[in-house]
Amino acid sequence: MKRIMLFLVTNIAILAVLFIVLHLLGVDTILDEQGVGLDMTSLLIFAAVFGFGGSFLSLALSKWMAKRLTGAVVIESPRNEVEAWLVNTVKRQASAAGIGMPEVAVYDAPDPNAFATGMRRDKAMVAVSSGLLRSMNRDEVEGVLGHEISHVANGDMVTLALIQGVVNTFVIFLSRVVGHLVDRVIFKNERGHGIGFFIATIISQIVFGILASIIVMWFSRKREFRADAGSAAIEGRGKMIAALRQLQKSASTPGLPDQMAAFGISGARTSGIKRLFMTHPPLEERIAALEASDK
Repeated sequence: MKRIMLFLVTNIAILAVLFIVLHLLGVDTILDEQGVGLDMTSLLIFAAVFGFGGSFLSLALSKWMAKRLTGAVVIESPRNEVEAWLVNTVKRQASAAGIGMPEVAVYDAPDPNAFATGMRRDKAMVAVSSGLLRSMNRDEVEGVLGHEISHVANGDMVTLALIQGVVNTFVIFLSRVVGHLVDRVIFKNERGHGIGFFIATIISQIVFGILASIIVMWFSRKREFRADAGSAAIEGRGKMIAALRQLQKSASTPGLPDQMAAFGISGARTSGIKRLFMTHPPLEERIAALEASDK
């Protein structure tokens, strides 16, 4: 809760500073003099409500959506020795990380993967695929589970949602400013908003949205390194490195739904400019970072 409040206060301050800077620069006055005035205050409030609203709604529904999208089944009462071991391992790691016991789930998928989700550190869920349990030994699975527990302990799901809310706010705000200017200055529309506003807004929102995605994906990659380090602290570097090397052997693309790609243990392999939009760093870079941490 402290993390949420601090982040909200920080970003409300950012929005306030943006408004003050625009006012001090006389942007609102210049627009009024040109007959293209725009209510910056109302627009900022509108952008923040929708920008953060959608992000927090997704976070609040994250566990429910994850279960529906993957078919993950929570282990209420272990039915076999493997499930009992999974629950006990997560319980031990959660205690070591200082968080409440997450729900433990398994979902049916051939690809070796796992994810953690949830709005609160003490009410999270950790899920592993059946493919991961088949392809990895227990040391490697413990490394993966430690990685996911570290995501929860670091508050990564909440922080990612907050960052997404911030960039959403600026995308909504800036795209509508551009749309308004185009409508008034180029299309000379003096009342309401015409076709120029809607076309310019849509195009601007796409462009700003792409730029915003680069920022969000950059943070997503950074948090993977932190989660790897967290797993190494809980289970030892060897287990996490072994798990990552086992993932390298998988030739298939991780099979999580697009909406959950950022929460898996590894992401799709790509190159070139597409690297800017990767949710996860390349596995070889993650292994190198872990190996370097002991030097």
